[in-house]
Amino acid sequence: MKKLEADILDILQEDCRYSPAKIAVMLNKTEGEVLDAIQSMEQRGIIVKYTAIVNDERLSDDFVQALIEVKVSPQKSSGFDAIAEEVYRFDEVKSCYLMSGGYDLAVFIEGKNLREVARFVSERLSTLDEVQSTATHFILKKYKIEGTITGAEEDKERRISVHA
Repeated sequence: MKKLEADILDILQEDCRYSPAKIAVMLNKTEGEVLDAIQSMEQRGIIVKYTAIVNDERLSDDFVQALIEVKVSPQKSSGFDAIAEEVYRFDEVKSCYLMSGGYDLAVFIEGKNLREVARFVSERLSTLDEVQSTATHFILKKYKIEGTITGAEEDKERRISVHA
C-alpha cells in the first residue's frame, strides 16, 4: 500500500466526513490525487463502507446486543468459510469474525429483547449442523467503540468527588 493511501485511510478512519478537498489540504496533495486514491481503494475493496459510530445509550430505542462465541466443525472443502457465510447471512448478525483460541467464530448480533436473542441462538444458530456449541454474552455497556470513548468525561462530571 502506498503512503498516500495509508495516510488517507488514517484520516478517514478518524472521521469519514472529511471531503477529498479537505484531505488534500491536510496531506499537501491535490484533490485529484486524493480522489483517485480513494476511488482506487473503494474499487479494490480496501474501503468497504463509510459509517457513523453511534453511542446506543444516547438513543431512545431499546434493543439488546450480544457476542456469541461459536464452536464449529470446519468443512473438508471450505474450512470455516462456508459455515461463517451461513452465519453472517442472518439478518440479526452485525459482525462475524474467525477467531483463534477456545472458539471459532465471534458473532455480534442485535435483537429487540433478551427473548429474541435467545430464540435466535436456540432456533437458528445452534441448529446448524456444523455448530458444536455456543456461549452468549450480552453487552451491558460500551465504554469505547472503534477507538472512540463513549462519554466518559460526562460520566466523570456526574460523579461525586469523595476525598479521605
